[in-house]
Amino acid sequence: MNIPNSLTILRILLIPVYVGLLIYERFNGAMIVLLVAGVTDALDGTIARAANQRTRLGAFLDPLADKLLLTSGFVTLSAIHLIPSWVTILVVSRDAMLLLGTAVAQFTESNIDIAPTFFGKGATFLQLAYVLLVIFLSSRHLDLSVLNPLLIAMVAFTVSSGCHYLYRGYRSVGASPT
Repeated sequence: MNIPNSLTILRILLIPVYVGLLIYERFNGAMIVLLVAGVTDALDGTIARAANQRTRLGAFLDPLADKLLLTSGFVTLSAIHLIPSWVTILVVSRDAMLLLGTAVAQFTESNIDIAPTFFGKGATFLQLAYVLLVIFLSSRHLDLSVLNPLLIAMVAFTVSSGCHYLYRGYRSVGASPT
């Protein structure tokens, strides 16, 4: 196992710590764990490229670790009533749809373009910003309603991204021979 994959596995192992800190409202600790996870994410990619240590396992685990970390944050913050449940359902549904589409493409050997898009990257960035700011504001006992404009933008990008990926998948399947 190389260093980048080890860092990715560390990021996955940090998830229960992160969730536990959120559940027990140790928001400063949760922000530190999220920061450490972010640093390991940046390091694993940098090391993999610089040392030519890219692997199939890493290509699978890295985005999975990112999704698990972000999804666990949404689910936990929703469970402790800091994020509306409908927002978590929206985010998790989009991610489930992407995972299912990727799995179907792999099993059917379809040529579906699953490369990240502007909407996908924007949705992920806004989701991460939203989770971070919810944790930060909660740690300071500040009003979360100041995040409503960010929430609206995040929802718009998440829905747009989901629709765009559906469209690309539909177009790819419709264009392939039967």
